[in-house]
Amino acid sequence: MLNLSPNRIDGKIDTKKYRSFSIVKDYKSGKILSRLLIISLLTFIVVLFFPWTQNIQVRGYVTTLQPDQRPQTVNSIIAGRIEKWFVREGNFVSKGDTIMFISEIKDAYFDPGLLANTESQIKSKELTVVAYMDKIKSLDSQIDALLRTKKLKREQAFNYIEQAKLKIQSDSMDLKASETNLVIAQRQFERMEELYKQGLNSLTDLESRKLKLQETQAKRISAENKLLKSKNELINAEVELSSIENQYRDKLSKAESEKYASLSNMYDAEAVVTKMQNQYMNYSIRKGMYYITAPQDGYITKAIRSGIGETVKEGEELLSIMPSNYDLAVSMYVKPMDLPLMQNGQKVRFMFDGWPTVVFSGWPNLSYGTFGGEVVAIDNFISENGKYRILVAPDPTDEEWPTALRVGSGADGMSLLKDVPIWYEIWRKLNGFPPDYYVNVTSKDETKLKGK
Repeated sequence: MLNLSPNRIDGKIDTKKYRSFSIVKDYKSGKILSRLLIISLLTFIVVLFFPWTQNIQVRGYVTTLQPDQRPQTVNSIIAGRIEKWFVREGNFVSKGDTIMFISEIKDAYFDPGLLANTESQIKSKELTVVAYMDKIKSLDSQIDALLRTKKLKREQAFNYIEQAKLKIQSDSMDLKASETNLVIAQRQFERMEELYKQGLNSLTDLESRKLKLQETQAKRISAENKLLKSKNELINAEVELSSIENQYRDKLSKAESEKYASLSNMYDAEAVVTKMQNQYMNYSIRKGMYYITAPQDGYITKAIRSGIGETVKEGEELLSIMPSNYDLAVSMYVKPMDLPLMQNGQKVRFMFDGWPTVVFSGWPNLSYGTFGGEVVAIDNFISENGKYRILVAPDPTDEEWPTALRVGSGADGMSLLKDVPIWYEIWRKLNGFPPDYYVNVTSKDETKLKGK
C-alpha cells in the first residue's frame, strides 16, 4: 500500500522555479501527459505481442563446400635445393604445369648414370634367372627319365623274379619226378637182383638194370642241382630289384637336390630382380619429382619457401594454391547449449564483411543486405575452441551470394528458429533460458494425429 501524507508542499517550496511543477499543476497539460502515458503504455503492451523470430547469432568465415576446393599446400616429396621458379604469386596454373625445379642433395643419387647402371644390373640378374629356369627344366627332364627307367627296370626285375619262381616250380616238379623214377628204378633193380639170385635172370639183365638205376640217380641229382640253380636265380633277381631301388633312389635324390638348389637360387635371383626393379622405379619417380607441378587448376597464393639455393626437407611446405573452381560455404561454430537446435536443412541468414547491411534481429525478413543459407553438415566432435562446427551452403531458393566474395572472408550468421511474442523473448533472456527446443510437426504427421 502507498503511504500517502496529507501534508502539502505548496507553501514550503516555491514551485514556480521548476518548469515540471508548472506543467503538472496545469490541468490541461497534466491531462495530455496522462493520455500520452496511457497511449505509450498501450503501445508498449501491443508491441510486446508482436512476433519475434528467435535466432542463434554466430561468427564464422567463408570456406568451400568440398574439401578438395579449399586452399591446398604443395609439399616437397623429396629433400632438395631450389634452383628455379617458373611462376610468381598470383599466376594461374593448370593441373600438371611446372611451378619450380629443385636439384638433388643426397649423394646416393648424384650418379648421372644411376638409371642405366641399374637397368644393366637388372638385365644381368634376369639372365641369371633364365639360366636357372633352363637348368630346372633340364633337371625335371632328367628326373622324368630316371623315373621312367626305374619303372622299366623294376618291371624287368619283377619279370625275372616271376620267371625264377616259375622255373623253381618246374624244377621242383622235375626233381619229384626224378625221385619217383629213382624209387621205381630201385625197386626194379631189387626185383631183378632177387630173380638173379633165384637163377631166373641172367647177369647181363641184372647189370643192365643196375646201369638204369645209376642213370636214374644221376638224373635225380641233376634235377636237384637245377632246382638249386633256379633258387639262386630268384635270389639274384630279388637282389637286382633291391639294387635298382637303391641305385635310382640315389640318382633321383641327387637330381632333386640339384633341382631344389636351382629353385632356391632362382627365387633369390628373382627377389634381387624385383628389388632392383623397385629401385629403378624409385629412381625414375624420384627423377620426376625434381619438377614441382600443380596438383590442380588454381592460383598461386603464397610462396612459403622462395629463395634460390634454399634447401627444403622431405614433406616441407613450398607454396599454396587456391583452386579456380569452387562452391562457397560458411563454416561457423555454435555453443554446445545451442547444438540441439541445429539440424540439416535449417535456414541461416548471413552478413558478410564488406557488404552493407541493415539488420533487425527479430525480424530477419525486414533486414537488408543479408544472404540466405542452409545447414548441410554438423560435426559430431567438439572443436578446439569448445564449440561445434557447422557447415552452411547457399540457399538455392534465396538470392545468390556475391560473386566477389572470397574464401576466408568473415561472416556473421543468424540461425532462424521459432517465432515467439516479444514479451516471451524478453522473459526468456531475463531468465537466461535457451531458445525453444521445438520441432514443427509436418503436415503428414498432423494428418495422422487428426485421424486418430
